[in-house]
Amino acid sequence: MSRRIVLSAVAGAAVLAGAGAFALAYAGDGAPVLGHGTARYTAPQGDRDGSFSYSTEVTASAGLKSLKVLAWPEKSELGEKPPTAAEMARAEKAKCAPAGGDTRRCAYTVTVKAADADAFPRGSWHVAVLATDKDGATALDTEAVDFTVG
Repeated sequence: MSRRIVLSAVAGAAVLAGAGAFALAYAGDGAPVLGHGTARYTAPQGDRDGSFSYSTEVTASAGLKSLKVLAWPEKSELGEKPPTAAEMARAEKAKCAPAGGDTRRCAYTVTVKAADADAFPRGSWHVAVLATDKDGATALDTEAVDFTVG
């Protein structure tokens, strides 16, 4: 075999290997991406219940499997040690709907009874979220947004 053919074969293999690595790197773009998160807390008044709601957009190239949500007071054990992904897996699920392309718009809402609100610590609260895609990749943000309980 001539030197020219061997060099061409080696160069071609290197180009193909590089292209393959590039394709693999972008085939699974990694963890889901969270964006545009908002939270709203409305205290109960009189005989009317209050509510807590959180919404966000999640982009996951592999498709979104779930979004778990947990609101937690800053002045609590979680303030010392925020929730882990394993702990967040037990949190409640948000409802998600397509928002175009690989993005889903997710919302979580819970009713707040007066008795519960009376027991809530006053002050700053954080919202932790765990997004899991269909390939099992996760994105955890323990302080996605903040809100105040007055």
